[in-house]
Amino acid sequence: MRFESAVPHQPTAAAARDAAPLVPDVPVASAESLAAVAADPTYVSRETPTREEDDPPLAMEAMRAVQILNPSGEVTMPRPDRTRVMCVANQKGGVGKTTTTVNLAVALALHGNRVLVVDLDPQGNASTGLNVPHHTGIPDVYDCLINSVPLAEVAQAVEGIPNLWCVPATIDLAGAEIELVSVVARESRLDRAIAAYPGQFDYVFIDCPPSLGLLTVNALVAAQEVLIPIQCEYYALEGLNQLINNINLVRQHLNPKLDVSTILLTMYDRRTRLADAVEQDVRNHFGDKVLQAVIPRNVRVSEAPSYGQSVMTYDPGSRGATSYFEAAQEIAERGVKEPVGRNA
Repeated sequence: MRFESAVPHQPTAAAARDAAPLVPDVPVASAESLAAVAADPTYVSRETPTREEDDPPLAMEAMRAVQILNPSGEVTMPRPDRTRVMCVANQKGGVGKTTTTVNLAVALALHGNRVLVVDLDPQGNASTGLNVPHHTGIPDVYDCLINSVPLAEVAQAVEGIPNLWCVPATIDLAGAEIELVSVVARESRLDRAIAAYPGQFDYVFIDCPPSLGLLTVNALVAAQEVLIPIQCEYYALEGLNQLINNINLVRQHLNPKLDVSTILLTMYDRRTRLADAVEQDVRNHFGDKVLQAVIPRNVRVSEAPSYGQSVMTYDPGSRGATSYFEAAQEIAERGVKEPVGRNA
């Protein structure tokens, strides 16, 4: 038997290609990119992933949460030169008045502003959202309106949120509409109570009931600015004209300083064309008064009150919290550019 010496066979081109180790595709910088880098060291190619694209979603959420909660207290929003008294009003229910009041107040308070929330709705939802006791027997805004009790004796510090106070509302407030009818200077009771407060706030938010009665009129007389939350649905636009007419009447006869300064779009559903149509109609009509920040439909925003919290503290990394934070920042920046109001 004869043995042949082993001679290595030359692999074919196809075999060599199949046997080659797999190497991930690496983007090769084009000559145009290299020339741009040479001209400008700060140039960033479109092929280079950005920080947001590079970071995982959980990391981005954690970064947003730290920004919103501001545990160090180093980051502050601009503080106005004078107290801004803002009435959050819309006679249509369920458009986000209370949610907007609570979350804007918490966002501003977490970033260095002194804020007072006046709950003027007999349902007391703003008091619930801030976890402030408002059961029967608790001194509330009713005592200020009917019995002339000083606001300082009724205001409660909000637990866990520095620089934030709340004047609660109990069920007693439901009868205030009737009792105020016979009271002297009934439209300006709240205005005088806020003006007599010994301390000074940067913001006073008044959460109005879903009606155009005497309680809402008191809020409009006490405020210098009106913030109108508008739900991105057709029904929300129907009553808006009547609200604007009432605001104009209060301005002509009771409070010439009153101004509709801010419009906030809430419950925006990006999946529907109706939301886009409502947004465009509102922006075309009100112009720069409409905030660029839009509040989306977000389940976290709805869950937070059941835990006695705002969405800012309940889930600070959520889209709802981020949107309200951006809205608060925009309101604060506008206040510095155009100082309004008077010292409380």
